[in-house]
Amino acid sequence: MNQPPPIALAGPTASGKTAAALALAERWPVEIISVDSALVYRGMDVGTAKPSAGERAAVPHHLIDIRDPMAPYSAAEFARDALALIEQIQQRGRRPLLVGGTMLYLKALIVGIDDMPAATPQVREDIATRARAQGWPALHAQLARIDPKTAQRLAPGDSQRIARALEVWQVSGRPLSSFHRSSAATSRLPVVVLTLEPQDRTWLHQRIAQRYAQMMAQGLMEEVWALMQRPDLHADLPSMRCVGYRQCWQALEQLAGRPAPGAALPPLNAAQEHSIMQAGIAATRQLAKRQMTWLRSMDERRSLVCDHPGLPAALLSQVQSIWGMP
Repeated sequence: MNQPPPIALAGPTASGKTAAALALAERWPVEIISVDSALVYRGMDVGTAKPSAGERAAVPHHLIDIRDPMAPYSAAEFARDALALIEQIQQRGRRPLLVGGTMLYLKALIVGIDDMPAATPQVREDIATRARAQGWPALHAQLARIDPKTAQRLAPGDSQRIARALEVWQVSGRPLSSFHRSSAATSRLPVVVLTLEPQDRTWLHQRIAQRYAQMMAQGLMEEVWALMQRPDLHADLPSMRCVGYRQCWQALEQLAGRPAPGAALPPLNAAQEHSIMQAGIAATRQLAKRQMTWLRSMDERRSLVCDHPGLPAALLSQVQSIWGMP
């Protein structure tokens, strides 16, 4: 018996993916596979907008809380794990629904991605030292000379991705872009990609601001402060570079230094809290912009307008046509 294709529900941050996925799960026998590079980390709940315990009890979720913040998780690992999960879910007679906004993960699953060199602390520290001396725009210019394709899609201040691209070059002698297989290649998996895309950017910006304010009220600063007390964690880890965490970490370190284990979060005045929140909102907007750029490059996607009252009916109609189930 042929299985209907899995569906990937993608979109920029704060576009309503979680709510849409839960709505689909009320109608079809769904299991959700997270496509989110931040949700894999344990102890990072508030700032990742992780599904609640109730939501996870109502619908099976996968690839959430599978790594300690010290441990990396690559796109190639995601593709391997997601492929195995899709097969297992289909064997149970259920429908795999991939939900999230980490576009590199989705591309690795659909198109495939070559295994890249593992992180190399010594090389990474050398790059960080050069960045402190020269600045990230200078390193971005160096990247443009050795890997113009990757440099073109990165902002001059995108330190995490610039560092990774330079590291891959130094370790392997190959540009990062050479590890990404062409989108024209045969897909590894026939996934139907549904995307939630806003017509009005202001609508998305308002939702981003509201959600970040909610995270602050729910204890984002306390969560980051607790992570800072772990001596094995530092600001250059991929987990701590997640949007929101990075901005809070930098601000708290500047204001209070690295805390001792058990230290209480120092009180912040209104101006300090506002500054931290605005930095987080700005970074989240930049993330959303990058996500939209990725989405628009996917010719095979089926886009739905997420800031329109007709979204629920349009989404259900699309899924009905793909899965053919009442």
